[in-house]
Amino acid sequence: MSADARPIHGPEQSSPPGAPVPTHDSAAKLADDFQQAVGEYLIRHRSVLDVLSKMQEASARVQRAVAKAVTVCGCIRIEASRQALSDVTSEDVSYADLKQFVQSHVAGQLCHNCRDVIEVELGQAYFYTTALAETFNMRAADVLAKEKQRLETLGVFNLT
Repeated sequence: MSADARPIHGPEQSSPPGAPVPTHDSAAKLADDFQQAVGEYLIRHRSVLDVLSKMQEASARVQRAVAKAVTVCGCIRIEASRQALSDVTSEDVSYADLKQFVQSHVAGQLCHNCRDVIEVELGQAYFYTTALAETFNMRAADVLAKEKQRLETLGVFNLT
């Protein structure tokens, strides 16, 4: 979507941890504002090939930041094992109760520094994901809304 097709708004501030979840309208406005900023500042890597390679790099940096939180800082640990879902049958529990049988495999809490680093890296990943939407004249807020609708529509069948 071109910058002139969207309303111009000032920059948004990052929400502190534990801040209220934005309403649909304010979330859409935030996504639009972010996309407008991405469109304005994406100069050097405007080519779709650049955007795709930067998306991949940003994803790798997120993964590396998580790995460093484990291996360098030690504020979190990865304690992985087989998920207990294979031991559960549909007669045992309802779909609503399945969450109690799966784990993230993360033990501990991110320290302030690791949280900041991962937040920055996730921000870069969002930047390039939004840049790809911008490249194809898609509204990022619409992409998110449609994905949310797919999640809600598919429900239990969206186990990907």
